[in-house]
Amino acid sequence: MKTVLLLNGGKAFGASGGKINEALHNVAKETLESLGLKVLETHIDKGYEVESELQKLLDSDVWIWQFPGWWMGEPWIVKKYLDEVTDNTQGKLYANDGRSSKDPSKKYGSGGLAKNKKYLFSTTWNAPLEAFTESGQFFEGQGIDGVLFHLHKAHQFMGLSALPSFMCNDVMKNPQLEKYKADYKAHLQKVFG
Repeated sequence: MKTVLLLNGGKAFGASGGKINEALHNVAKETLESLGLKVLETHIDKGYEVESELQKLLDSDVWIWQFPGWWMGEPWIVKKYLDEVTDNTQGKLYANDGRSSKDPSKKYGSGGLAKNKKYLFSTTWNAPLEAFTESGQFFEGQGIDGVLFHLHKAHQFMGLSALPSFMCNDVMKNPQLEKYKADYKAHLQKVFG
Protein backbone atom coordinates (compact mmCIF):
# COMPACT_ATOMS: atom_id res chain seq x y z
CA MET A 1 0.00 0.00 0.00
CA LYS A 2 1.63 3.17 -1.18
CA THR A 3 -1.14 5.65 -1.99
CA VAL A 4 -4.12 6.39 0.24
CA LEU A 5 -7.14 8.50 -0.69
CA LEU A 6 -8.75 10.27 2.26
CA LEU A 7 -12.42 10.98 1.59
CA ASN A 8 -13.77 13.47 4.10
CA GLY A 9 -17.55 13.15 4.19
CA GLY A 10 -17.99 15.52 7.12
CA LYS A 11 -20.45 18.34 6.71
CA ALA A 12 -21.04 21.53 8.63
CA PHE A 13 -24.63 20.96 9.69
CA GLY A 14 -26.57 21.62 12.86
CA ALA A 15 -24.60 21.70 16.09
CA SER A 16 -21.65 19.59 14.94
CA GLY A 17 -20.02 21.83 12.36
CA GLY A 18 -18.09 18.82 11.01
CA LYS A 19 -15.15 19.64 13.31
CA ILE A 20 -14.55 16.15 14.74
CA ASN A 21 -14.51 14.54 11.30
CA GLU A 22 -12.16 17.25 10.04
CA ALA A 23 -9.84 16.65 13.00
CA LEU A 24 -9.82 12.89 12.35
CA HIS A 25 -9.18 13.47 8.64
CA ASN A 26 -6.16 15.56 9.60
CA VAL A 27 -4.92 12.86 12.02
CA ALA A 28 -5.11 10.34 9.18
CA LYS A 29 -3.19 12.61 6.82
CA GLU A 30 -0.43 13.30 9.35
CA THR A 31 -0.15 9.68 10.50
CA LEU A 32 -0.09 8.14 7.04
CA GLU A 33 2.41 10.66 5.71
CA SER A 34 4.65 9.96 8.72
CA LEU A 35 4.54 6.29 7.71
CA GLY A 36 5.83 7.22 4.26
CA LEU A 37 2.57 6.85 2.36
CA LYS A 38 1.41 9.21 -0.39
CA VAL A 39 -1.88 10.84 0.62
CA LEU A 40 -4.52 12.17 -1.77
CA GLU A 41 -7.48 14.07 -0.33
CA THR A 42 -11.04 15.00 -1.14
CA HIS A 43 -13.30 17.11 1.05
CA ILE A 44 -16.60 16.07 -0.46
CA ASP A 45 -18.62 19.02 0.86
CA LYS A 46 -16.20 21.48 -0.78
CA GLY A 47 -17.05 20.08 -4.20
CA TYR A 48 -15.31 17.77 -6.63
CA GLU A 49 -14.95 16.99 -10.32
CA VAL A 50 -16.18 13.49 -11.15
CA GLU A 51 -13.45 12.49 -13.62
CA SER A 52 -10.58 13.63 -11.39
CA GLU A 53 -12.16 11.83 -8.43
CA LEU A 54 -12.44 8.64 -10.43
CA GLN A 55 -8.76 8.95 -11.27
CA LYS A 56 -7.95 9.35 -7.56
CA LEU A 57 -9.90 6.16 -6.81
CA LEU A 58 -8.01 4.32 -9.54
CA ASP A 59 -4.62 5.69 -8.44
CA SER A 60 -5.10 4.80 -4.75
CA ASP A 61 -4.34 1.51 -3.05
CA VAL A 62 -6.63 2.34 -0.10
CA TRP A 63 -9.72 4.52 0.24
CA ILE A 64 -10.38 5.85 3.76
CA TRP A 65 -13.85 7.23 4.31
CA GLN A 66 -14.32 9.68 7.20
CA PHE A 67 -17.91 10.62 7.98
CA PRO A 68 -20.49 11.08 10.72
CA GLY A 69 -23.33 8.63 11.27
CA TRP A 70 -26.54 10.44 10.34
CA TRP A 71 -29.87 8.68 10.67
CA MET A 72 -28.20 5.28 10.93
CA GLY A 73 -25.90 5.69 7.92
CA GLU A 74 -23.68 7.97 5.92
CA PRO A 75 -24.60 11.59 5.13
CA TRP A 76 -26.27 12.10 1.77
CA ILE A 77 -23.18 13.82 0.37
CA VAL A 78 -21.19 10.60 0.84
CA LYS A 79 -23.81 8.52 -0.98
CA LYS A 80 -24.06 11.16 -3.72
CA TYR A 81 -20.26 11.11 -4.17
CA LEU A 82 -20.21 7.32 -4.35
CA ASP A 83 -23.07 7.28 -6.87
CA GLU A 84 -21.69 10.04 -9.07
CA VAL A 85 -18.04 9.00 -9.09
CA THR A 86 -18.55 5.26 -9.52
CA ASP A 87 -21.36 5.59 -12.08
CA ASN A 88 -20.29 4.33 -15.51
CA THR A 89 -17.08 2.74 -14.19
CA GLN A 90 -17.71 -0.59 -15.85
CA GLY A 91 -14.36 -1.76 -17.18
CA LYS A 92 -12.51 0.36 -14.62
CA LEU A 93 -13.73 -0.69 -11.16
CA TYR A 94 -15.88 -3.66 -12.19
CA ALA A 95 -16.22 -5.82 -15.31
CA ASN A 96 -19.86 -6.77 -14.78
CA ASP A 97 -22.09 -8.01 -11.98
CA GLY A 98 -20.27 -11.35 -11.95
CA ARG A 99 -23.02 -13.55 -13.36
CA SER A 100 -22.55 -15.58 -16.52
CA SER A 101 -24.76 -18.09 -18.29
CA LYS A 102 -21.56 -19.82 -19.46
CA ASP A 103 -20.21 -20.24 -15.92
CA PRO A 104 -22.93 -20.81 -13.31
CA SER A 105 -20.32 -20.91 -10.53
CA LYS A 106 -19.86 -17.14 -10.91
CA LYS A 107 -22.03 -15.24 -8.51
CA TYR A 108 -23.62 -11.83 -8.39
CA GLY A 109 -21.15 -9.30 -7.04
CA SER A 110 -18.05 -11.19 -8.20
CA GLY A 111 -17.17 -8.99 -11.18
CA GLY A 112 -15.05 -6.43 -9.35
CA LEU A 113 -11.78 -5.32 -10.92
CA ALA A 114 -10.35 -3.45 -7.90
CA LYS A 115 -9.17 -6.61 -6.14
CA ASN A 116 -5.80 -5.03 -5.29
CA LYS A 117 -7.47 -2.16 -3.40
CA LYS A 118 -8.69 -1.86 0.18
CA TYR A 119 -10.98 0.49 2.06
CA LEU A 120 -11.48 1.63 5.65
CA PHE A 121 -14.44 3.34 7.31
CA SER A 122 -13.79 5.85 10.10
CA THR A 123 -17.04 7.14 11.52
CA THR A 124 -18.34 9.32 14.33
CA TRP A 125 -21.60 8.67 16.15
CA ASN A 126 -23.62 10.27 18.92
CA ALA A 127 -24.68 6.76 19.89
CA PRO A 128 -22.63 5.16 22.68
CA LEU A 129 -20.50 2.09 21.96
CA GLU A 130 -22.89 -0.28 23.73
CA ALA A 131 -25.66 0.71 21.27
CA PHE A 132 -23.60 -1.15 18.64
CA THR A 133 -22.10 -3.99 20.64
CA GLU A 134 -24.81 -5.24 23.02
CA SER A 135 -27.63 -7.43 21.72
CA GLY A 136 -30.32 -5.70 23.79
CA GLN A 137 -29.34 -2.23 22.57
CA PHE A 138 -30.47 -0.23 19.52
CA PHE A 139 -28.26 -1.80 16.82
CA GLU A 140 -28.86 -5.30 18.27
CA GLY A 141 -25.19 -6.22 18.63
CA GLN A 142 -24.51 -5.78 14.89
CA GLY A 143 -21.44 -3.59 15.46
CA ILE A 144 -20.38 -0.78 13.16
CA ASP A 145 -19.74 -3.14 10.25
CA GLY A 146 -23.27 -4.50 10.46
CA VAL A 147 -24.70 -0.99 10.45
CA LEU A 148 -22.54 -0.12 7.40
CA PHE A 149 -23.23 -3.44 5.65
CA HIS A 150 -24.59 -1.72 2.52
CA LEU A 151 -21.40 0.33 2.12
CA HIS A 152 -19.23 -2.74 2.62
CA LYS A 153 -21.16 -4.50 -0.14
CA ALA A 154 -20.85 -1.52 -2.51
CA HIS A 155 -17.07 -1.66 -2.13
CA GLN A 156 -16.91 -5.44 -2.37
CA PHE A 157 -18.94 -5.27 -5.60
CA MET A 158 -16.01 -3.33 -7.07
CA GLY A 159 -13.56 -5.94 -5.72
CA LEU A 160 -12.14 -4.02 -2.75
CA SER A 161 -11.49 -5.70 0.59
CA ALA A 162 -12.06 -4.17 4.01
CA LEU A 163 -9.52 -2.99 6.52
CA PRO A 164 -10.67 -2.81 10.17
CA SER A 165 -13.23 -0.04 10.73
CA PHE A 166 -12.78 2.71 13.30
CA MET A 167 -15.54 4.43 15.26
CA CYS A 168 -15.86 7.27 17.75
CA ASN A 169 -18.89 7.25 20.02
CA ASP A 170 -20.85 9.71 22.16
CA VAL A 171 -19.45 12.59 20.12
CA MET A 172 -22.26 15.00 21.03
CA LYS A 173 -23.14 14.08 24.60
CA ASN A 174 -19.64 13.21 25.82
CA PRO A 175 -17.06 14.46 23.29
CA GLN A 176 -13.46 13.45 23.92
CA LEU A 177 -11.61 14.79 20.90
CA GLU A 178 -8.07 14.18 22.18
CA LYS A 179 -8.91 10.55 22.99
CA TYR A 180 -10.54 10.06 19.57
CA LYS A 181 -7.45 11.46 17.86
CA ALA A 182 -5.04 9.33 19.88
CA ASP A 183 -7.13 6.18 19.37
CA TYR A 184 -7.39 6.81 15.62
CA LYS A 185 -3.66 7.41 15.28
CA ALA A 186 -3.00 4.12 17.08
CA HIS A 187 -5.53 2.34 14.85
CA LEU A 188 -3.91 3.67 11.68
CA GLN A 189 -0.41 2.80 12.90
CA LYS A 190 -1.56 -0.75 13.63
CA VAL A 191 -3.27 -1.16 10.24
CA PHE A 192 -0.62 0.55 8.09
CA GLY A 193 2.55 0.32 10.20
